[in-house]
Amino acid sequence: MIASRCHRFATSLFVMALMYAGSGQAHASELAEAVVRSSALGEVIDQYPSMLTEGISQGLSRSGEMDPMLKGAITGMVGQAFNSRKIRGQIVADLDAGLSESALNTVKNWYLTPLGKNVSALEIAATKPAAWREIESRGPELIRQYRGSDREKLFSQFDRASRATESAVDTAIAVQVAFGTAMAAFNGSDADFDSIRNQVESQRTMIRGMVEQQVYAAYLHTYQSLSDDQLKDYIAFMKTPAGDRFNEVVTNSVQQAIIRPVENIGSGLMRLFSPKG
Repeated sequence: MIASRCHRFATSLFVMALMYAGSGQAHASELAEAVVRSSALGEVIDQYPSMLTEGISQGLSRSGEMDPMLKGAITGMVGQAFNSRKIRGQIVADLDAGLSESALNTVKNWYLTPLGKNVSALEIAATKPAAWREIESRGPELIRQYRGSDREKLFSQFDRASRATESAVDTAIAVQVAFGTAMAAFNGSDADFDSIRNQVESQRTMIRGMVEQQVYAAYLHTYQSLSDDQLKDYIAFMKTPAGDRFNEVVTNSVQQAIIRPVENIGSGLMRLFSPKG
């Protein structure tokens, strides 16, 4: 099925970015920019395009049944679709519009605390390519190691506060629909967007189960050096009005930074491969 063919690269790619995290605006406030710099966002955004390109490239390489011509077209378009300056500009603009000055100051000041600096450093390290490979290889081991622990029990609170699984599922579905439509056109099938969306949506439960395991493994890996009390303090910050709004705005902004270019890639591939009428 189209959805299953897209599935592996459409989900594993986005988990890290959505856990730790647009066209830019030149007039966003200096305070919103300071929040981006003080959190993990600044450095993560800088490597965001390479994260996306490498993630999709690796995923495509694992899909052995995919035509090499299609792989090359997707990889080439992805490499040109994402721009860290524009993504950063959009996130800064969204923070400026979506948070009050008081809330921005609260978030910035938290990230300047010793725990905030530690969290930022851990989240930045977790977005490096070497960390992706380690999470993938050690994920099952970590899940077994923490089974029944307080760290396992804290995950549901972390996941709700960070919106990680919810956002990754929605994004993965949007990506699968976009590439599924392009693949249908490539294979000479009727690229019916609504039909493909319904097909992918019917697998939401399965996709959620897979994504949640990826988010959980990433959570265990990323924060393993924090004590349970430190992790609880981080979750408590994310549950404050300022922390919650910060996560909401950043998550939505990051999702759009992925979904809009990917939809454009899907449309471009569909035009490229659709039979000429």
